Amino acid sequence: MLKINNLCAVVALVAAPVVFADELSDSGEFLDGVAAVVNEGVVLKSQFEKQLAAVRMNAELQGMQLPPEDILREQVLERLIVNEIQMQRADRIGLSAQISDQVVNAAIQRLADQNQVRFEDIPAMLAEDGINYAEFREGLREDLTLNELKGIEVLRQIRVSDREITQCIIDLETNVVVNSDWQLSHILLSIGEGASAEAVAAIEAKAQEIYRSLKDGADFRQLAARHSEGRTALEGGSLGWLNGQQIPSIFTDVLQDMKPGDISEPFRTSNSLHIVKVDNLRSAVERSEINQAKIRHILISPNEIIDDATAKQRLEDAAAAIAAGADFGEQAKLLSDDPGSANLGGDLGWSETSSFAPEFKAAADEAEIGVITPPFRTQFGWHILEVLDRRVYDNTDEMKRRNCVSRIRTSKLEEETLLWLQRLRDEAFVDTRI
Repeated sequence: MLKINNLCAVVALVAAPVVFADELSDSGEFLDGVAAVVNEGVVLKSQFEKQLAAVRMNAELQGMQLPPEDILREQVLERLIVNEIQMQRADRIGLSAQISDQVVNAAIQRLADQNQVRFEDIPAMLAEDGINYAEFREGLREDLTLNELKGIEVLRQIRVSDREITQCIIDLETNVVVNSDWQLSHILLSIGEGASAEAVAAIEAKAQEIYRSLKDGADFRQLAARHSEGRTALEGGSLGWLNGQQIPSIFTDVLQDMKPGDISEPFRTSNSLHIVKVDNLRSAVERSEINQAKIRHILISPNEIIDDATAKQRLEDAAAAIAAGADFGEQAKLLSDDPGSANLGGDLGWSETSSFAPEFKAAADEAEIGVITPPFRTQFGWHILEVLDRRVYDNTDEMKRRNCVSRIRTSKLEEETLLWLQRLRDEAFVDTRI
């Protein structure tokens, strides 16, 4: 069976509907119904039934009991409604068009690499699992779009203070949690903006009731699927394996004295209540040296005036000019659409290539020093790059600071995403039909 990681949502959970022959009348009329009207769009009954079937199949594979039928159907429909609202938002800001076939192909290539198979073997392997390749591609495109949208509208808006970083670094140096890898499950109960004292008390009482059920032996996955508002609720609340330095900072103190099988008492953050279970635990070794490359690049982003072919051609012309003696830096200042590096002659400084988009990382890792790459595509547009040098760098202090920024943002991300989705949902017109 093909192993699909978190980057690639199972196709039935996110794929756009496909019209099958049995959904047409003799006259060719489309017979699919509408499950919900969402602003100017719809969620089709076929989408709803596919997602419902996928959730059931996933629960069966995991041996997990799902909520009662009426609650499950409501949760599945709500997930589709919220996805549709997000996709409409992505369309309005022009994001959907940026997830090109090249971006989707690159994601599938990473999936192929993880499974140690060839790209061209993926359709047949998916077919063995009963997954249509065309649907899979569209589902993956949607998943990539939603991840990028959340990055733009939520993650990049989260601010991290110097005081938070300082405290986090102290924790990194003294807290045993960060020196292990953790397999966790999670139940999240959201506290809405401006919730009354009575509403908060009711949510706290519900959290305590869930906790008592868990202590009495109730299945964590079942209660997560029924009650959690976290992003992995219908997957039993599983967060998978997390490196200790990637653990959200809000979990650090809670996990300090926990061992596999332990379940935390409910604990409060600013806008949520949480219950965490330790599924497994293993030692980890901290890395202090990384491979870095000194890179400069030129980016041209397609737009209403410059299409993909024109952007690529401009970079081919620039590369030819540089090969003939033109200065790379001057070409970058003249052509590049990267606001952070254009005025620096395209200079990105010393960087760990894993911090870049996957296609950019692949090009940088494969490039010979001093040789300009052919044009290649990322979600941001077309690039050429030159690796000026490589080094192994001991960045223990920098790594701690960067990890802290990531951990703090991660700890805030779930709550901030919930608040953002609630605002989008409240502003949307939704009319359910089933």
